[in-house]
Amino acid sequence: MRIGLFAVGRLKAGPEKDLAARYLDRFAKAGPAIGLEMARMTEVAESRASNSETRKREEAGLLQKAHPDGGVLILLDERGNALDSEAFATMLGTFRDQGKRDLTIAIGGADGLDPSLYDKADMTVCLGKLTWPHQLVRILIAEQLYRAVTILSGHPYHRV
Repeated sequence: MRIGLFAVGRLKAGPEKDLAARYLDRFAKAGPAIGLEMARMTEVAESRASNSETRKREEAGLLQKAHPDGGVLILLDERGNALDSEAFATMLGTFRDQGKRDLTIAIGGADGLDPSLYDKADMTVCLGKLTWPHQLVRILIAEQLYRAVTILSGHPYHRV
């Protein structure tokens, strides 16, 4: 299963970008052995529209263009389902085992995600009840993707 990340906002050069890249590289190297591959990282600039509803709608349109037809869509939102790392890994493994070819994890912009996306999403996941800047979310989800591969493959990286 090919996994893509979609993010509103671009990471500038610096420690956040380096750390996210490190975990995505680990995921890209370890994932194929268990049927998970890093497909793409799509970054789009935040909309410059004058109001939040229009910004969210424009950003949702960009996500829909980047998301493969028939693929699984997971939204990251603080009102989503709180999963522990093992449940996150199980979710990925289940979609893979169901024969899903593509999965996109979406990180919204400063205004959040357009309401229309929630009806189209297969799942909404939160990374805790706190609100995180997208730079840190990128690191958190990259690390969790790598951790999921280690859990699914029985590697000792994940300790509880």
